[in-house]
Amino acid sequence: MYRDHQKINDSYDVVVIGAGNGGLSAATELAKKGVKTLLLEQHNLPGGFATSFVRGRFEFETSLHELNGWGTEEDRGSVRRLLEGRYGLDLEFVPIPEAYRLIITDPNEKLDVTMPFGVDNYIRAIEEEVPGSEDSLRKFFDIAQEISDAFVYFGKTKGNPDQKVLMKEYTNFLKTAAYTADDIESALNMPKKARDILNAYWCYLGLPTNRINFTIFAMMILSYITHGAYIPKMRSHEFTTALDKKIRELGGRIEYNTKVEKILVKKSKVVGVETSQGDIINTNYVISNASPTLVYNKLIHPKSEVPEMAYKEVNARIHGLSAFVVYLGLDASPRDLGINEYSYFIMENSDTAKAYDSWTTLQVPIGQATVCLNNALPDCSPPGTTILYITTLFRPEAWYDVKQEEYFKIKNKIALGLIKQFESAIGTNIMDNIEEIEVATPITFARYTKSYNGNVYGYEPEPWDSVLTRFMCMNDEKYIDGLEFAGGFGRRCHGYSSTLVSGNMAAQLIYYEMVKRGEAK
Repeated sequence: MYRDHQKINDSYDVVVIGAGNGGLSAATELAKKGVKTLLLEQHNLPGGFATSFVRGRFEFETSLHELNGWGTEEDRGSVRRLLEGRYGLDLEFVPIPEAYRLIITDPNEKLDVTMPFGVDNYIRAIEEEVPGSEDSLRKFFDIAQEISDAFVYFGKTKGNPDQKVLMKEYTNFLKTAAYTADDIESALNMPKKARDILNAYWCYLGLPTNRINFTIFAMMILSYITHGAYIPKMRSHEFTTALDKKIRELGGRIEYNTKVEKILVKKSKVVGVETSQGDIINTNYVISNASPTLVYNKLIHPKSEVPEMAYKEVNARIHGLSAFVVYLGLDASPRDLGINEYSYFIMENSDTAKAYDSWTTLQVPIGQATVCLNNALPDCSPPGTTILYITTLFRPEAWYDVKQEEYFKIKNKIALGLIKQFESAIGTNIMDNIEEIEVATPITFARYTKSYNGNVYGYEPEPWDSVLTRFMCMNDEKYIDGLEFAGGFGRRCHGYSSTLVSGNMAAQLIYYEMVKRGEAK
């Protein structure tokens, strides 16, 4: 399907760099609008982190645990409305059976609870575990819903909301925007144990609850609990290849095995790109699925076209975490192994800041997020077998000084520690049933995707630099005319759902500029 590179001798209205989720979504939206679009990808297939690989009898999903924003046919989430409704893709997503099983192993705060989807069911389950928590939880979800409604209003006003409307109808949205998850939960007088259960999803944002912006945190929890979590039946390639096909059907062009070496800029305006194949392509607009850090430091040519403020902006932000994953193919069924849930959050204690700190040094981290794919897709592996992903996170700097001769010893030691951690938490033995094992570190992700430091999370969304502030400042942060960003480093935050939506948003912004200048209708 993905043929060798063919010489590009044409000019394009828009060039999209990178066929990750954001780039695919952006290219689809532009092609749908009739814009002459070229998508360039350095790898030989689409998806970036949204991909899979095969070892022996098992096909492993590289990074996706579960996707929010899908929902049911009757109550579609934002991602389903985008992929099915707007782009017309025919996809089969399978629901995850439960929200998660949270296990805290510290004897002083021991906890083992399995949580359902659905706001009422979810609150009821926590109330049973923590009597007296219901009122604070309902207030939390009411505020989260108001935040979600406020962003819908932002969309309807095309980013130009009426301040009086915001102050009258979305008061809590404004009041909570500058605070952390811990700040708001404390203000709601939510009992500590209820907070521990509610906060289980925190690692999906890669920032502890004393630093994570409440806005993005609340929207994530609301989306998961309201619409549930889903996974594509045929893995990530189901929707990435469907997007590839749709782009081509709509008249867009995609070239794989083609790396962009330069974004050509003249007088602060995009004029073209130069590829690793030696092509020089004329264009006035570029959407980059690669990070601003990479773009401003390596791709903009000449360097003199990068304003000092662009460097200051990317240097002020903190790059997020990378991942460490143990991919396991087991020769026994989940039932035989006593692995009865799909999603596990296993923590030594409830201190999210302590867990984050454990990711800064080369040791077995004190927390993991693990999924058993068979408990959502029973036929994902041969009968009598199990696919298990044990995932934890690391600050990339922790791996900077690892010597080549020590690398395999260190990663295998950490992998073994995580396996034992899982076995101890749920009371099972999987070591004796390992048929296939693959271990990926931040170095693996950096090598495979060329992502800066193997970063899987974009920039860390602290209160000063999260969804709302990025959204409000997006016009002030345009340093080069015709350049937009999509994906984990786009206007929204990281995660599969957000990157897909951010690609669409980047395309809309570019198209708006083209219409304003008479370059499109």
